[in-house]
Amino acid sequence: MDNRFNTTYLTLGGYVDVHKYGYFYFAFMLTTFIFIISSNSVIVYLICVHRSLHEPMYIFIAALLMNSVLFCTTFYPKLLTDFLSEKQIISYPLCIFQAFFHYSFGGSEFFLLTAMAFDRYVCICKPLQYPTIMRTQTIKLILVLAWLVPACELTASAVLATRLKPCQFFIHQKIYCDFYSLAKLTCGDTTSSKALGLFLMTNLIFVPVVFIVFSYTKILIITFNGSRNEKQKAVQTCLPHLLVLINFSILSGYDIIKIRVKASIPQRANFILYLLLICCSSIFNPFIYGLKMKEISKNACKGFVFYRK
Repeated sequence: MDNRFNTTYLTLGGYVDVHKYGYFYFAFMLTTFIFIISSNSVIVYLICVHRSLHEPMYIFIAALLMNSVLFCTTFYPKLLTDFLSEKQIISYPLCIFQAFFHYSFGGSEFFLLTAMAFDRYVCICKPLQYPTIMRTQTIKLILVLAWLVPACELTASAVLATRLKPCQFFIHQKIYCDFYSLAKLTCGDTTSSKALGLFLMTNLIFVPVVFIVFSYTKILIITFNGSRNEKQKAVQTCLPHLLVLINFSILSGYDIIKIRVKASIPQRANFILYLLLICCSSIFNPFIYGLKMKEISKNACKGFVFYRK
């Protein structure tokens, strides 16, 4: 490869034994991708067609599941292509493009979980004000901001990344792209890029998580003094959101720690963990909401019975 090619394309060095198990990886990930799209889409469809589910809580669930599908589409097409390719490479512009949508939809995930926590807080702690606060216009505004704010904030990172060109051929030790790793492997002063990354991490992850913890703490305090029926209802509606939050936070936390802290983790273990990071959340969410949310599971059962008839 000539120097021009080396400075334009990056080698994704996070793959393991693709030449041996490429077709197996491809079949497994394609099956996973199809399952993610179908399972998330089924729940979104149920929420759309059943009027009993046209409530803020279920609308936010539908938005979260749609975001999970969008999040997956930033990874799976490239993954599937790489599993069948001799060399796992990606152009620098496409790498920036993937990193932008990776963090944008990841930030939207936290914003949507924050919206769910706010909805549950108002519903349980301020029930009389709930219809006034959670109006249709308010819900639409929250959904627009959940997708628009992360995308607008990450535009600055994408612009900075385009100005920092790779100065030599290097191997990107992951199976997907992120801004922090690109900044470390490019020429020039990356101080502003790293400072912006820290700001975005605080704004898109830390602040929403603090708000969510505060909201559920208030809910816990209020329901603790309530009746047994109130406690049961609160647990039934809040537990799925908390499980999804914990799952996504652990996966995101690993990704952040891994790219900022140099740790000697075997490449095979890294490869498996990266695949789990991509797969787990999108597989986990429809199971949690489909099985734990009573109204969704009830309508799913009705739909299955109708289909069998």
